[in-house]
Amino acid sequence: MKYRRLGKTDLNVSVIGVGTWQFGGEWGMDFSQEAVDQILDKAKDLGINLIDTAECYGDHLSEQLIGGYLKKNRREDWIVATKFGHHFHDKFSRTNHYGAAEVQQQLEKSLQALQTDYIDLYQFHSGPDEAFDNDDLWTYLDKQVQAGTIRHLGLSIAKNDNMHQTSAATSVKAKAIQVVYNRLDQKPEEGVFASCQQQDLGVLARVPLASGYLSGKYKPGSVFGGNDVRHRHDQEHVNKLLLQVEEIKKNEVPEGMDMAQWALAWCLKHPAVTTVIPGSKSPAQVEANAKAADYVSDEHPQAMSK
Repeated sequence: MKYRRLGKTDLNVSVIGVGTWQFGGEWGMDFSQEAVDQILDKAKDLGINLIDTAECYGDHLSEQLIGGYLKKNRREDWIVATKFGHHFHDKFSRTNHYGAAEVQQQLEKSLQALQTDYIDLYQFHSGPDEAFDNDDLWTYLDKQVQAGTIRHLGLSIAKNDNMHQTSAATSVKAKAIQVVYNRLDQKPEEGVFASCQQQDLGVLARVPLASGYLSGKYKPGSVFGGNDVRHRHDQEHVNKLLLQVEEIKKNEVPEGMDMAQWALAWCLKHPAVTTVIPGSKSPAQVEANAKAADYVSDEHPQAMSK
């Protein structure tokens, strides 16, 4: 595994993390505690130290499963990132809650679910600008940082060209940006990444496999079940993406190289990107994702030894 400094923080994160939206039950399957334990055990064995989750991956369900694991393992071995701003009601149904008092309740529930007394990276989760421009929210969060309940603040931006929030990151004391970035969606390169580099922010690239489409497993016409968030994607658009993936596989991926590993390493080439956080449904997927680190250069502005 390789490691990078997460912006201005003191966190030294693995270039491959574990995204955990799938643990909330919206990616085609439900997870037992045993299954989550096996996934995280495998990640730890491979040198992965970053877990990214959120309050609304299930109603704190993903956090609860991670907490069940952390209770039995060394909490200090992990960098735990979670988020705030939504309440999960049912599969694919959420409401927004970004007020300071509401976030206080969410934070308390996240700490309880994760079975920890601190969160390493607490992220404003895909909120609109009007919710972001709330001094009371950031005053409350800053007090939590001073108290040690939160080690660092971050922003998980909804639109990957949101310069309003990105450019204001340092002013609200956020030290990391989470953004959609992959070979099929390079929008952050147009402005967000330059701002991140200028402010020395860490960057977590989410959806690095483009919702699995860049795994090379799916062909045009693939259909997803009603318990898989991808069934909500426009079918015509998905087919266009999958045709594009076939062209990329033919023209860009080296012969004999796993496409998913190539796609993760592709993201990590950008000098602004600190880490990628692909979701993993099994220990085998964790292992495959981790191998992408073999193709990652040590020549990177944030590169460091653990």
